[in-house]
Amino acid sequence: MEKQLQEAVELFEEVMVYGTERVLKSIDDPIIHDYSPEQIQMMKIIGKHGPITAGSLAVMQGVHKSAISNRLKKLEEKGLVQIVKSDSDQRSKWVELTDDGTDFVEKAKAILSSFISSLLSDHIDEKEVEQFVKTFRKLKEIMKLGEEER
Repeated sequence: MEKQLQEAVELFEEVMVYGTERVLKSIDDPIIHDYSPEQIQMMKIIGKHGPITAGSLAVMQGVHKSAISNRLKKLEEKGLVQIVKSDSDQRSKWVELTDDGTDFVEKAKAILSSFISSLLSDHIDEKEVEQFVKTFRKLKEIMKLGEEER
């Protein structure tokens, strides 16, 4: 059991780290190639969690706040995110998607979903998909993903 669990962990890491980059490089669409995987991930996080602080983004992406600041600056210059001050505390700044940012996230999700679905449909049967979903729901629950403090 221990050896299989270790293999599962290693496979999970490989798919997460190398799979994301390989998928993004394989997609032939300018909307994907104009932005780094980290920028796309950041916009998806902002889209899912609504207004969020740069500090929370840094924690969720596992990077230093300066990396987040650089990414946000580029996305803000392209009109995809905006920084707003908190109503209750003028020192607090929140990041939110603009309408263009929301449109971008929806298009990117559709492109990614379509590509991955076509990739998997050629190699994975319905039973394997059910097991995949069951396993990842369990992982999400164990890791309490999506429940980060804001």
